[in-house]
Amino acid sequence: MKDLKYLMSYSIALMAFIGISIGGFYNYLAVIYTFVFIPVLEVIVKRSDEKYTEQEKVNRLLDPFFDILLYLNIPIVFGIFFFSLDKLTLTNSISDIVGIILSASIVMATNGINVGHELGHRRSLFARTCSKLLYLPCQYMHFYIEHNFGHHINVATPEDPATARYKQNLYSFWITSVVRTYISAWKIQLRLLKVSKRNFFSIKNDMIFYTLFQLLFIALIYYYFGLYITLLSILMSVISFLFLETINYVEHYGLLRKKESNGRYERVKPNHSWNSNHTIGRIVLYELTRHSDHHFKSSKKYQLLESLDDCPHLPYGYPTSILLSLIPPIWFSIMNPLVKFHMGYKD
Repeated sequence: MKDLKYLMSYSIALMAFIGISIGGFYNYLAVIYTFVFIPVLEVIVKRSDEKYTEQEKVNRLLDPFFDILLYLNIPIVFGIFFFSLDKLTLTNSISDIVGIILSASIVMATNGINVGHELGHRRSLFARTCSKLLYLPCQYMHFYIEHNFGHHINVATPEDPATARYKQNLYSFWITSVVRTYISAWKIQLRLLKVSKRNFFSIKNDMIFYTLFQLLFIALIYYYFGLYITLLSILMSVISFLFLETINYVEHYGLLRKKESNGRYERVKPNHSWNSNHTIGRIVLYELTRHSDHHFKSSKKYQLLESLDDCPHLPYGYPTSILLSLIPPIWFSIMNPLVKFHMGYKD
């Protein structure tokens, strides 16, 4: 019964649907809920760092409830996306347009990309296909390749696009991460083709299919909604993947692995990602905030992730950390001393 708390993972989408349905000021309901209500609630609710017994782990692993919660996000994300586009056709108000786009983008990032990330680590073809499907409206399908075959290998190194450098501000990181992630995805794809001795136009070149699917998706929007709404949909996609990149920024800011004498980096450890035990963010984001454990063993399902010993902890939950990262001087004043402590930096 206590696991019903994960139903709260749908709360952002619910707020977006209610707010966009009512319109006006309520178009911002999901934004206010995510970045005001949840941060306040995280201050009130006690943090949780409980451990699971071996039997509890077995039970949680076998319980279909946790997987069903993930797959239900597919109709939710696409439903909110097209519902928002339809509402955008009915208004000329700048305030309404901004509210609808922001609310829909948050859903696309939290219930779309975030869930796609979780499913992308599963072994089954069905789960991995659903993962890529959830990236589609965000125009970020290449993230599947770079994240699984790049980020988890290169995390906490200069070679990783998703690891923010010490003292790098968020806006610089947006540019470097978005550009380098796309380039890295192509490099990985070409390397995989070379290893399997296939040519560029092989059916195994997923990057070609991702490009085609995304262009077809935009063409579909253009066919039904016209150029204006298509451009707004692209803006929604951009904001959604910048939301993802902001989470990447928060998760890995300033943390680096040491190079061994043989020139290789040390293995990924719990201290190479920022962890957060703030309860509400954990539940809403399917335990994404237990990021240290996720990188320690990427195949571990979200319902089994725990707070590991020796992992660095964010002083605030994810929603609050995202807001703080938008203001570099405040972010640096809070996080730089923590990075210096964990990494042993002198300045």
